[in-house]
Amino acid sequence: MDLSSLCRTGFTLLRQIEPVIVLEQLGSTLFETALQMVVKDRSVNATYPDAHLSREGSQQKAMTDFYMVYNLIIRLVPICPALLLARLGDRGWRRAPIMVPLSGYLLSRLALLLVVVFRLPLEVMFGAAVVFGLSGGFCAYWPGVMTLASLGSTATDRSKVMMKVELLYGAAGLVGSLVSGHLFLLYSFSLEHGTILLTVSALLHLLCLIHSIFLLKVKQVPNTEPEDNCHLIPPASSEAPAEAPLGKNMVNVVLLFAAAILYNSAVGGAIEILGSFVLKEPLNWSATQVGYGNAAGFMIFLTSFVGVMVFRRCVSDVTLILIGMLSFASGIYFMSFVTATYMFYLARSLNLFALIPMPTIRSLLSQQVPASKCGITLTLLQFALKIGGLVYIPAFTKIYQGTLGWFPGFVFTLSSIITVLGMIPISIVGCRTAPRRQ
Repeated sequence: MDLSSLCRTGFTLLRQIEPVIVLEQLGSTLFETALQMVVKDRSVNATYPDAHLSREGSQQKAMTDFYMVYNLIIRLVPICPALLLARLGDRGWRRAPIMVPLSGYLLSRLALLLVVVFRLPLEVMFGAAVVFGLSGGFCAYWPGVMTLASLGSTATDRSKVMMKVELLYGAAGLVGSLVSGHLFLLYSFSLEHGTILLTVSALLHLLCLIHSIFLLKVKQVPNTEPEDNCHLIPPASSEAPAEAPLGKNMVNVVLLFAAAILYNSAVGGAIEILGSFVLKEPLNWSATQVGYGNAAGFMIFLTSFVGVMVFRRCVSDVTLILIGMLSFASGIYFMSFVTATYMFYLARSLNLFALIPMPTIRSLLSQQVPASKCGITLTLLQFALKIGGLVYIPAFTKIYQGTLGWFPGFVFTLSSIITVLGMIPISIVGCRTAPRRQ
């Protein structure tokens, strides 16, 4: 292969969606570590005279209060903009759901950089979160990425392409997390901790935005094969299930909605607190350890997809979901009693398959409704999960603050219990869909 052919191949690869995924995810993981450490530093001198808290208790309350408000904004503001961008994308502006959110990513990263450099109040990040949300945020960006990836593949190769995109996302997050803590500690007499890290993060997002505007190509492969379903993950069995009566399917839909809401609340609530939990005694992590801890989360992302590929060969979707739920329930229960860093990683190792349930529930849900109702059903599920965030984010935050003095890990035990409750409707679905013996 001559040099010109190599250049053409390289330029073709450069115009695909993969560079956008890598650049954005690397930038985001750097930002997350920086935000976590900046929030910790700014909360050191927080005081709550009426709450009778220790200095560390006041710091934890300030951190969790910040993340409660910040995450509520991040989850709720993007809903309407994401819907508008999705509609714009369906009308032919395929890059809009990617370019607009990326501008929001860049502005929010620059906002934190300004907070660090000019010692601005941390509350500036609430405004940055609103700007990020109005751009569509992750709610618009990720569906836009998946749509562009699917348009560039045939129906036969689509599941493999989606898997490659998800694995690339997890791998980029893993690498970014591993280096983020080291970059945060780089500083000089004229630069604050985190300045270099946030500058690199902003540059990565700037490159990503420029790429999406000038290089990203919308490639649509003609699809000559019939689309007979809207499954997000192929069914475990090679035989298409016989269509069940509408009443039975509706009961399954309700049960799957209940399981998804319970599990999403358990996972979301626990992870909401975990970032603050590791920054207090007895763990009291540094920036480097925070990066490694975040990398462990992305390792779960990768192992969950390997688990799907392996287990799907021999178990049903329902069993797959239960394996994932049990993995999370056991790991997060162990997290309740973590008092050393090695114990944290032991607890996370039990969470190897914790990310399996949600995509599999969506796949199973799509099998319970006609293809024409699939889109609206999955959209309703996403809205239900968003509304659930209105409940579990403040609930877990206040419970954690209330139990700091006697059992800081209580929220993780509660998360484990909620996960077990979520296994009940999934088990009922399994019983209802299992083939009856003659």
